[in-house]
Amino acid sequence: MDKLKVAVLISGRGSNMQALYASSQEPESKFEISLVISNRSKAAGIEIAQSYGIETAIIKSGDFDSREDFEDAIDERINQSNIRLVCLAGFMWLLGESFVNTWRDRLINIHPSLLPAFKGLNVQAQAVEMGVRFSGCSVHFVRPELDDGPIIAQAVVPVLPGDDESDLSARILEQEHIIYPQVVNWIADGRVRVSAEKVIITNVVMLDRAIISPRDIP
Repeated sequence: MDKLKVAVLISGRGSNMQALYASSQEPESKFEISLVISNRSKAAGIEIAQSYGIETAIIKSGDFDSREDFEDAIDERINQSNIRLVCLAGFMWLLGESFVNTWRDRLINIHPSLLPAFKGLNVQAQAVEMGVRFSGCSVHFVRPELDDGPIIAQAVVPVLPGDDESDLSARILEQEHIIYPQVVNWIADGRVRVSAEKVIITNVVMLDRAIISPRDIP
């Protein structure tokens, strides 16, 4: 069976892209990263992707006359590689309605909070400032609104006394690197679908407890 062809969109170091790639190299993996695109020419993740032998492209918004032209160029490049799933991994650009709807239910994102709480930027700092006891990360299908869309999976981490933004960010990032590849494998295995804007995952056993680690999900 052919593996699911995945494109990853990044703007920086691409640590989640690296986690996805590592997972894709496991014998049981059901996906492969066929393309990495950055909207920033100096994104460190581009050189890393190239070292893995992955096709890369730099497509910058400033090279186009409009948002639509920029996003059309991304869409065209993705289609050239016969991509079936697009993963946003620190892609610092709010994609427009046309692109999002073209890739509806084939476009996912990972966000460092327990959505719908703390959308936007600097969400770890917001969590610390608000004094919440738990935070985490969410993988979701993308919709045109900011950090919106059906949630596929979440991982929970504690916010510890004395935490600052950096402490919490590092703790959340560890879980991002676990949960994102797991979700992509679920999708590649045909276990994920959207019904009435809610995600249904088949053949997954959720443990009956308040906090579920991604490692508890087969």
